[in-house]
Amino acid sequence: MREVAFIKQNKEKWLEFELAIFGKAKKNPDELANLYIQLMNDLSYAQTYYPKSKTVVYLNHLASQIYQKIYKTKRTEKNRIVEFFKTEVPLLLYDYKRYLLYAFVLFFFTVAMGVVSARYDQNFVRLILGDEYVNMSLENIKKGNPMAVYGSGSNWGSFIGITMNNLYVGARCYLYGIFGGIGTFYIFLQNSLMLGSFQYFFYEQNVFWQSVRGIWIHGSMEIFAIVIESAAGFILGASILFPKTFSRMNSFKIGFKNSFKIFLSTFPFTISAGFLEGFITRYSIDMPNWLSSSIILVTLGIISFYYLVYPFIVHKKIQKITAK
Repeated sequence: MREVAFIKQNKEKWLEFELAIFGKAKKNPDELANLYIQLMNDLSYAQTYYPKSKTVVYLNHLASQIYQKIYKTKRTEKNRIVEFFKTEVPLLLYDYKRYLLYAFVLFFFTVAMGVVSARYDQNFVRLILGDEYVNMSLENIKKGNPMAVYGSGSNWGSFIGITMNNLYVGARCYLYGIFGGIGTFYIFLQNSLMLGSFQYFFYEQNVFWQSVRGIWIHGSMEIFAIVIESAAGFILGASILFPKTFSRMNSFKIGFKNSFKIFLSTFPFTISAGFLEGFITRYSIDMPNWLSSSIILVTLGIISFYYLVYPFIVHKKIQKITAK
């Protein structure tokens, strides 16, 4: 069957799916499940005969949305919060995996820009970090404790203040995506350039390893979360700029709902990073290398697994269930 005929034959059915997604047509969970099976059959057919067509992208998006609808409307005794992190967010992460890829590529590129700029421009570090911070760090390095700044203030005070600031930065990365993703890129660029120049500054002062041991105890989760929050901002911006087959308003509604859930999923990691910075990082100077390295690897492993590996596991599991 030619693609045009395939679309014409199923157009009305797909419009019915859209009405079900947006709540304009009342469907019980069993009816939604039936629609989902029909849609998966159409998607399978399209993937076989029109693999590079936009029809495949459209049907795949509809399928993921209907699955979310089934999940939300079915009766379940499971803990809602647990299911949110266990199933709902990972499926969204799988659907929007290319935005995570874009965010990480952009992250490494802009951090590299910060490193190169700091290397070839002696004033760049002071421009980005400020004279006061640079002078204070130089003084701490002379005293033999490059990470002394993390030891100031009380544990709880630092934890609360740092966590609130990190949540604020993450919220800006996400919400500024409403400006077509440009606002997100601007905040993201600022933070990445700061990180790159910050690390090069300590490298130049011959205390790179001490800075890594201190900063990345909490930075593994903190920086990773900012990348995910930025990806959510790009999803929000793309929903406005590229509505595909949906109206711009409906595309924005879907984009906002899904990206906001991804944004919310970073909160536990951001709070954990604040806890580590407030209670653990300040003691990094006295830690044995194996302990600080273990904390860094474990925290990086946990957040990397959740956002980069686990979504594929959940998606594969759902495919097996729906295939039965």
